[in-house]
Order: sequence, then structure tokens, then C-alpha cells
Amino acid sequence: REDLWVREGKILNPEKLFFDEKGSADVQLDCKGSIIAPGFIDVQINGGFGVDFSLATDDFKSGIDLVSQKILSHGVTSFCPTLVTSPPSVYHQVLPQISVRNGGAHGAGILGAHLEGPFISREKKGAHPEHCLRTFEAGAFQDLLSTYGSLDGVRIVTLAPEMKRSSEVIQELTSRGVCVSLGHSVANLSQAEEAVQHGATFITHLFNAMLPFHHRDPGIVGLLTSDKIPAGRRVFYGMISDGIHTNPAALRIAHRAHPKGLVLVTDAIAGMGLAPGRHTLGQQVVEIDGLNTYIAGTKTLSGSVATMDTCVRHFQEATGCSVEMALEAASLHPAQLLGIEHNKGTLNYDSDADFLMLNDSLYVQATYIAGQEVWRQDTSGM
Repeated sequence: REDLWVREGKILNPEKLFFDEKGSADVQLDCKGSIIAPGFIDVQINGGFGVDFSLATDDFKSGIDLVSQKILSHGVTSFCPTLVTSPPSVYHQVLPQISVRNGGAHGAGILGAHLEGPFISREKKGAHPEHCLRTFEAGAFQDLLSTYGSLDGVRIVTLAPEMKRSSEVIQELTSRGVCVSLGHSVANLSQAEEAVQHGATFITHLFNAMLPFHHRDPGIVGLLTSDKIPAGRRVFYGMISDGIHTNPAALRIAHRAHPKGLVLVTDAIAGMGLAPGRHTLGQQVVEIDGLNTYIAGTKTLSGSVATMDTCVRHFQEATGCSVEMALEAASLHPAQLLGIEHNKGTLNYDSDADFLMLNDSLYVQATYIAGQEVWRQDTSGM
């Protein structure tokens, strides 16, 4: 119920403006009772609107531009384009074309790439192509570097912590400022705890592509209540809250166990925003049937077609959490995970003026980046 002041792309403390500069607002906007919330941050999105980030195409740049433009209407103001397990040639071609950049009228900002695989478990490969999977056996970190080609612009790497020599790889990645996420894994709890002690801070789509919770060894899921997390550290975990990937009861269990670590991700694939039918996910063909996406001819789930605003609404409905908590799971928590909470994910003074206007049902009415309106709901209801 108060004013939000914005100047030069930042959220402003109006006290200085009034008392030091004796100034006032140049432009006033009546938000008509909307909720104002920080822009959403999607740290796991494989593509959308016909674009697949794991396909090396000549017009890759225009594809990433299209996705960054289209997700504005779903409240996403910055994101990590995600590549699923691919041959080295794909990483070598695609990664140099993903550059970290600010958002604006052209689209959501790019925070860096999320590389999901290929250093993951065969048993829990999910929709990842088995022939492209790799291990760290021989050269550990050097193997990773030669597979990816470079870590410039890489923000998150998902790997399976039970792999031999993963500890040294996790330490090396962390020392370079890359966030290490545990996923597509058959790790037991002590292997997962060891990975966290070496610097891992995230869990890729909790419950999906990992051993199911078992009371004698809860596996990676056990990190949510582990007492072996180093002091002052928080483990975050991604959840695909689309009503398909995780039963609402599982969503509630995770949220109640560790609410401050929950990060909503879409895990969206090229088919998001398109009609049902056949689409791609990297090297695989996937079939979209309603909200279900399977590897063609199987019942293996392969990413989602849910948009971020849908995930926020479903999460709030499934858990009965406060509106603030639902919004923070898509803004503050991913910002904290990436260590950018001083700039993004809040409406605090001096942070980036990336924010949304939402109605009481959490439908996005308008999206702003750096204080500029970049998308608005057409009042004719289109």
C-alpha cells in the first residue's frame, strides 16, 4: 500500500530525493491495487516457443532472443538458458553464443548458462541421451573443460556427486564462481553431504531423476533436513511445480521441510507455448500431450511446458503458502542461489528495478525491467 520509487533503473530511497535534493516524481503511475513483486528468475529453462537451446543452429542467437522476449509476458525478467546432455561439439558451438546480458525491451536478461549433464548417472538419466553421458575418471576437471570448451558465461553445472573424482571437480567449479547443482543421480545422503561440504549449493528438480526418499538413506532429498550442512550455508533446491512432475503432497513435504531453499524452475522445453505434438529436447524427440511431455514412444518425462507464472500459482495453491512466499520462490530464492540478491529478487532500495504487477490471482499484468515497461497485458483481454 505504498509508493515504489524508481530512478535510472534502480529502486530509489525517496528520503534522499525529498530531503537532500528537494525533488519529486517526474512521472506517476497508478497501479490500481496491483501486487508489485520482484521479477521472476528462471534458472532452468531448456527453451520454448519452438527454440531448443541444446540444438546448435546457425540462428541460435535469434532463437535465444525470441525466448527472452516471449517469457516477459510470464513475468520472467532474467534466466539461465539450460543445455541438456549433448555431444561436445554442441557445447563448443552453442556456449560462445550465450553471453551474459542485461534485460530490457528486447527481452529478459541472461544470467549465464546452466549445463545439465553430461556428467550424470546412467540409471537416472531421465530424458538425457545415454550415448552422450560422460565420467570424470581420467582427467576430472580437464575432462569437463574439454567437453564444454570453456566456462565463460557458465553459471550452473548439474552433475551426479557419486561419480569418482566429483569432489575435486565441485571444488574447482565453485572456486571459479560456478554454482554446482546435484541431480540426475543415485547418490546416497553421505555422498550428497560431501558434495555440499565441497561447495555444491543446489539440487536440480528435487524428487525427479534421483533415488526416491527412503527412511534409512534419504539420498539427495535428505539434504533438506541434513545437520551436516556447513554453518552459514544454505542448500537450495529446484522444483517443477507444474502439477505433473511432483505430486502436490511432495511439493508440500519439501516446502514444509525447508521453505527458504525452494526455487521454482520451469524446466521448460521447446514445446512451451506451442500446440501439442512432437518437438525436440537436444538429441531427443519429445511428445507433448496436454501438460505431459514424454520422450517419444515412452513414458519418460522430459521437461515441462509450464510457464513460470503458472508454476507460481500452482505452488501457492498446492502448499497454501502466503502470496509473498510463492513470489519469493521465483524471485528472491533464485537470486540468493546465484549470489545476486543485492541486485535482483527484491524490491529493496538500490536493487535493480525489475518488477511485475500482478492481480490478486497472481496473473501478470505488466513486466518492468530497469524501471521500463517491457510488457503489458492487452486490456482487450488478448
